[in-house]
Formats: sequence, C-alpha cells, structure tokens
Amino acid sequence: MTETTPQAEPETITLYEAIGGDPTVRALTRRFYELMDTLPEAAHCRAVHPADLTGSEEKFYEYLTGYLGGPPVYMQKRGHPMLRRRHFAAEIGPLERDEWLLCFRRALEETVAHPKLREVIWPPIEKLAFHMQNRE
Repeated sequence: MTETTPQAEPETITLYEAIGGDPTVRALTRRFYELMDTLPEAAHCRAVHPADLTGSEEKFYEYLTGYLGGPPVYMQKRGHPMLRRRHFAAEIGPLERDEWLLCFRRALEETVAHPKLREVIWPPIEKLAFHMQNRE
C-alpha cells in the first residue's frame, strides 16, 4: 500500500502584496500627486483638483489599497467609492483624462519594479480613467 501526501495548494497573493504592500501603494500615490503638481503637461488635470492635494492623495491611497487587493480602507472610512458620482463636479474631458493617465503611468513605472505587474495593473486603471471622463 502506498501512502499519498497531500499536494500543497499554490499560494495566491494579491497585486497589493505582489507590488510590496502599503509602502509601495504609498509611494505610488505620493509620486502620482507630485507629478500632477509639477508636470507642465499635467496642468489641466491639476486644475480640477483642490489647491491642497493632501486629501486627494489620502483618498486615492485608500482607494488603491483596496483596489489592488489590500485592506478595504476606503470602504471602511467612506463607504462605496461611487467614483463617477464623487468626481461629477470636476470637469473631466479627454485632456484631463490623458494627463491623469500620464501621471499614473510614470508613477507606476517609477514605483512598481516588476514590468509584468505593471502590465497587469495598467489596463484596468486605463479603463477606469476613461470611465471617469464626464465631458467631451
């Protein structure tokens, strides 16, 4: 009679864990807002944000944390994101959307080391940015 040993289940990790967890999400959101605040080619996107970006950065950090599979911080603090509704007051056209994507792509490239992880993160973020557009 042969004895079989149970096969170990492959461990699944979230994108949040794969990119380095909280420190990486913090760095990504910090760099994103630094770029938005300083790049001349992001001026239109910057203009739809408040003068002080601290609150925006914190909310985006909370949202991205849960979005990438980390703790659902945003939901716990603020409820369902309802992103389009929350951004409806901001006029987001193709220019603002593309500038936002420029800042996010650069921040992603600078803070997430592994190219395959960036490739997984980018398409849904790009889709989200297009979804947020509320004017032509």
